[in-house]
Amino acid sequence: MPFPRLACLGLAAAFAVTVPVTRAAPAALFARENLVAWCIVPFDSLKRGPDARAAMVRGLGLTRVAYDWRAEHVSQFEEEILAYRKHGLEFLAFWGVHEEAFRLFAKHQLRPQIWLTAPSPTGDLPPEEKIRQAAARLLPVVERTRQAGLPLGLYNHGGWGGEPENLVAVCAHLRRHHGAGHVGIVYNQHHGHAHVDRFAAALAAMKPYLLCLNLNGLTRDGDQRGLKIQPLGQGELDLPMLRIIAASGYRGPLGIIGHTQDDVELRLRDNLEGLNWLVPQLTGAPAGPRPVPRVPLPPTPVARKKAAAK
Repeated sequence: MPFPRLACLGLAAAFAVTVPVTRAAPAALFARENLVAWCIVPFDSLKRGPDARAAMVRGLGLTRVAYDWRAEHVSQFEEEILAYRKHGLEFLAFWGVHEEAFRLFAKHQLRPQIWLTAPSPTGDLPPEEKIRQAAARLLPVVERTRQAGLPLGLYNHGGWGGEPENLVAVCAHLRRHHGAGHVGIVYNQHHGHAHVDRFAAALAAMKPYLLCLNLNGLTRDGDQRGLKIQPLGQGELDLPMLRIIAASGYRGPLGIIGHTQDDVELRLRDNLEGLNWLVPQLTGAPAGPRPVPRVPLPPTPVARKKAAAK
């Protein structure tokens, strides 16, 4: 059940405005060493190979990657692992389940997080039954990751399973009834536009389970206005959302995403520059000029209407 909207609006405002943010918190939390490059493989318009991709990520000052893939990348799994090792990158996470990847993780003594979309049971069922059904669907991968010694992150990707409260409930059920202490949550802001008014409360609930938090430039209802994915610093809600994160006490990994079928290096640079612009503001520094993205932003709804009227 979602948190009450009015209560969450007040809580979000309190976190965003009145909670002091120490200089140490943003410096450590938002440091390059704590950032994770995500959605950079099938979403790269240049179609880089493993070594070029690893060199690009390291050249940006990043040291962690969450690896997404498609069928054509399976034959490159080991090459990817070796490229990350060559360039000093941590293989932080892997999307989905593939036995060849699990074999290679064991061979190379890697322990990445496994990210998987949380199930969304349908039908007019009591909340407790939906929680039980979602947990039951996950049991095979819960056991497979337990056997492999890998953390399992339930990933919000819309639907019932994409709601923070349901993610928490499923994790709690798995831990309580199946001893699955290795199961946690991977929260994605680009799939969380509907959560912005209760984000502070949702983050507090997720925090004990949170394995990674993937950032995105957020504009209210952006997923309905052609602004689902934006670079950090371009969304109207970016600064208050970062204030909430910094004040929450969460100190785990933060992802920055490609995801737009552009040159992924340029998209990552836009996110890094936006973050560099936002973070000093958390401790009271003046904003300065907003960065200009290298990758053109989609036109706003107002701009589209003006163009259509010409």
